[in-house]
Formats: sequence, C-alpha cells, structure tokens
Amino acid sequence: MLSQTFLPDLLKGKTAFVAGASSGINLQCARRYAEAGARVFIISRSEDKIAAAAQQLRGDGLDVTGMACDVRDAARLKEALSACRDAYGPIDIVLSGAAGNFIAPALGMSANAFKTVVDIDLLGTFNVFHGCYEYLNEGGASLVAITAGQAVRPMMYQIHACAAKAGVNQVIKCLAMEWGPKNIRVNGISPGPIGDTEGMIRLAPNEQAVEASKKRIPLRDWGTKDDIGDACLWLASDAARYVSGAIINVDGGSELGDASGDAFGMKGD
Repeated sequence: MLSQTFLPDLLKGKTAFVAGASSGINLQCARRYAEAGARVFIISRSEDKIAAAAQQLRGDGLDVTGMACDVRDAARLKEALSACRDAYGPIDIVLSGAAGNFIAPALGMSANAFKTVVDIDLLGTFNVFHGCYEYLNEGGASLVAITAGQAVRPMMYQIHACAAKAGVNQVIKCLAMEWGPKNIRVNGISPGPIGDTEGMIRLAPNEQAVEASKKRIPLRDWGTKDDIGDACLWLASDAARYVSGAIINVDGGSELGDASGDAFGMKGD
C-alpha cells in the first residue's frame, strides 16, 4: 500500500469528486485521495449511506463532504458537481465508480433489468464525465472510470454487465481523444476479484468457490480495496501525467485467462 506516511501531500490542494462512494472500492479510493491531501466530495444514491461514509472519513480527520445523488439523474448530478466546486473550488480529480450487477441468464432477464445495469454503469459514467466538464480545473484534470474484465471478456450470465462495461471502455477512450487537448486525462481501472466486496460475496459465497476462483488467477489470490485505491491514487497524481486513454488491469493477471492448468489436466504451481 502507498502509505499515508510516505505520501501525505501527494494531492495537497486538489479537489476530488467520487461517484458511488458509499462503500466498497469507491469509498476506499475516496479515502486514499483524502489521505494524500485532497479535499473529497462523495456521492451515492442512498442519503443515509453517503452520510455515514462521509462521517466515517471525517472521523479519521479527512476533509470529506457527501451528498445523495443518483448518477442516472443528470440534473441532480449537476447540483452535486456545483456543490463540490462551491465547497472546494475547481475539480482536479473525478472517479466514476457507480455500478450495478447480478447473475442471470439472458433469457431470465427482462429488458428493464438489462437497462437498469446499462443505465447505472454506462449512462452513469457518461453523465458523471459529461457533467463534470464545466467544473474542472482549467489547468487540467484526471478522470477515472471503474470498468471490469467483462468489457473485453464475455461471461455467461453477465450479458448486461458485459455490454455496459464495453461501452464504458469506449467512453474512456473517446473522451481521452476529445479532451486531451485541454489537458484532461481520461483512464479506466479494471479490477479483478477484490476481497471483502459485495460483488465477490455474491460470486463466491462459500470457501469452495473462493478457492476455485483463486486457483484460476495467475497470482493465486484476490486483490484488496487498497490495490484499487493505490492505482486510482497514481492516476490522479503527476506521476501519471502522460497516461491517458488507458485501461489498467489491477487483477492479478486474471484477464490473461484461466491459469489453473485444469484445461490441460495439470494442477499448475
């Protein structure tokens, strides 16, 4: 972990806006930004959850403000972005991480269920980035979207997430091209299996499923929320000043394929 002890002022004076930050990976990314000196504004759909998340971070001495906002509501999102700028000044860092998912076969899924995930993941990412443009620091900014391996790797029972995340990847790349001349960097982080998250609890609900999952990963372990937080911290910093349009896999090598060796009748190391 990029310890606060060594990088307490990495983002000092910066303002960060984090969408979907009431829990999990996005909340940890917000924490990492704040620990590095940024002033952080967090949003999520649930007023109670976002208030609790902001209170938790402030309790640790971090400069964090929160507001309830659904990323599907472009008008409400504008209000949140305006409130962020009013509280902290022009925005330097934007993280779009709101997402929805569930396991279901295509024939067991309604059009509305498919649309819900696409609206949260894809439309939500567009809304966050499109809406934030006028509030960004004129000297440049770092925008990051949380995507997923499903964007490039088809998965059974994940047609909605695969379609949505594939779209997110293209939003990242198109905006990196369009907004690069304004010194706005747009990148994505694609997490692999991350422990202690709602998604992995659903996908691997028992010890046998956990071990089977880890066996397929080249590094033979799940990642942590800090692994994603540190990647977000790096992309927000000047150390990544020449990185744009990239989709960074933080997945232990998962996207390379099944590393268990089972397909060849071998156990693997």
